[in-house]
Amino acid sequence: MRLRVEFTTEPFDLDEPPPHAVAARDAVRAAELDAVDVGPFGTSAEGGRDEVLAAVGELLRESLRAGATRVSLQLNVVPGEGA
Repeated sequence: MRLRVEFTTEPFDLDEPPPHAVAARDAVRAAELDAVDVGPFGTSAEGGRDEVLAAVGELLRESLRAGATRVSLQLNVVPGEGA
């Protein structure tokens, strides 16, 4: 099974990425995921079920530790990849 996660952290800072956003981004980049897409208003990544779930736990821990007051995420099964 493949999963896709999309997430944002708050509070926002339009001038530069806040520490909590950098921590979340780094956690996802360090995971064994593919198709990581970092954008100004959110990040998405795709990978195997176990890898995505582990990365979600890490991004939550690290972004909260770095000052996030909210983390919004959506997790989807990639169509055609099994459920």
